[in-house]
Amino acid sequence: MFKTIRNAWAIPDLRKKILFTLLIVLVFRIGSVIPVPFLDMGALNTLMKGVDDSGSMLSYLNTLSGGAFSNATLFAMGVTPYINSSIILQLLCVAIPPLERMAKDGEVGRKKIGKITRYVTVILGLIQGAAYFWYLYRSNVTVYKSGFDLVYSAIIIILVFTAGTALMMGMGEQINNYGIGNGISFIILIGIIARFPDALIQEVVSRVANKSGGLIMFIIEVVFLLLVIGAAILLVQGVRKIPVQYAKRIVGNKQYGGARQYIPLKVNAAGVMPIIFAQAIMFIPITFIGFSNNVNNAGGFLHAFTDHTSFWYNFVFAVMIILFTYFYTAITINPTQMAEDMKRNNGFIPGIKPGKKTAEYIDDIMSRITLPGSFFLALVAIMPAFAGIFGVQAGFAQFFGGTSLLILVGVVLDTLQQVESHLLMRHYDGLLKSGRIKGRAGVAAY
Repeated sequence: MFKTIRNAWAIPDLRKKILFTLLIVLVFRIGSVIPVPFLDMGALNTLMKGVDDSGSMLSYLNTLSGGAFSNATLFAMGVTPYINSSIILQLLCVAIPPLERMAKDGEVGRKKIGKITRYVTVILGLIQGAAYFWYLYRSNVTVYKSGFDLVYSAIIIILVFTAGTALMMGMGEQINNYGIGNGISFIILIGIIARFPDALIQEVVSRVANKSGGLIMFIIEVVFLLLVIGAAILLVQGVRKIPVQYAKRIVGNKQYGGARQYIPLKVNAAGVMPIIFAQAIMFIPITFIGFSNNVNNAGGFLHAFTDHTSFWYNFVFAVMIILFTYFYTAITINPTQMAEDMKRNNGFIPGIKPGKKTAEYIDDIMSRITLPGSFFLALVAIMPAFAGIFGVQAGFAQFFGGTSLLILVGVVLDTLQQVESHLLMRHYDGLLKSGRIKGRAGVAAY
C-alpha cells in the first residue's frame, strides 16, 4: 500500500490532481464551519440538538452536508439542490422529446443539459434556502438585533445559503476537470467521513460509560460493520456479462470486427437512487408531524412512521426501494437502444436474432438480475435500523447501511479506479495485484 502511494506521488500529473482535490476538500471543510450572518447561534444549537437522532429529513440533510446544515453555515444546503436538479433533468430527458434529443446529441448536448442543471440548481437553492430560513424563524431562531429589519436579514441569509450551494457545485466541477474522482460525489463523501470520528467516539463512550457490553461489544460492532461494507462492495461491483460477437467487415484495405466482447449489466444499475426516492417519501409523514409538534398524539400506523426502527416503517421502506429499483433501472437502461446500437455496429448476441429479439433478451436478463439486486439493496438500506435495535448510537448506526454507506463505498471505488488507471498507464503496480478495480462505470453516487 505504501509503495502504491509512493508510485502515485511520483507521477507529476497524478500528484497535481491529488493536491488540487485536497485543496478543494480543505475549502469545503472551512466553509462548513463559517456561520451565516444574523442568526442567534445559541437558539440554533438548542433547536438542532439531537437532530441526527430524529430520523427526519433534517437528519438526512445534515448527513449529506457533513453537519453544516445543523450549524447553518455557508455550506448548510450542501449539494442537495444540485442532486435534486440532476434527478429532475434525468427524468425529464426521458419524458420530454427535445431534452431526450439533446441528451443524445453527444458532448454538445451534455453541455447544454449541464448548463440547464446549473440554473435549476440555483433556483432550487433559493427555494430550499427560503424554506430553511422560514423553519428557523418559526422555531424562534431570531436574527441579531443589529439595526436591520427581518426582510433584509432574510434576503442576506437566503442568498448566502444559495451562494454556498453554487460554490460547492463549482468546486465539484473543478474536481472533475482538474482533480481525481467524481467532484460532487467526492464532496458528499467528505461530508459523510467528517461525521465518522464523532460518531465513533460517541459509540465507544456509550458502550463504556453505560456498561452496555463494553469494548467487547464495540469490537463486535466494528466486525459487523466491516461485513456490511463487504456486502455493499459486492452490491456495487456485481455485474452480469452478456457476450457480443461482432461480425467481420472490410473498409478499404482494413478489416474491422470479428472479436467477441461483453456488455456488463449491473446487478444494481440504479445505484443509491431508489433509496433517495424512498427516503424522500418516507420523510414526509415524520417531517409534517414534527413541524406540527404532535408526535406524541400520532397513534397506530401513523406513529410507526415516526420511528425509523419500527417494523412497518422498514417494511414499507424496503418495498418502496424494490419498486423504485425497477422503476429507475427501466428509465436508465434502454434494451431497445442497446439492441439498435449493436445491430448498427454489426454485433449480435450468439444464439439471439438481432433487433427485437435481442432487446427482449436483454430486458429479460435485466429483470432477472434486478430482482436479487433490489432485495439486497433494500436489506442494506434498512441495516441501520437493525443496528439501532441492538443499541448502536444513531450517529454510528447510519454507517451500517443506507445512502451513507453506499455513497462511501461507491465513491471510494470510483476514485481508486481512476488512480489505478493512472498507475497502469505508466506501468506501475496498481492498488491490487490483479491490476483491476471494478468501479461503477460512471453511475452517479448520489
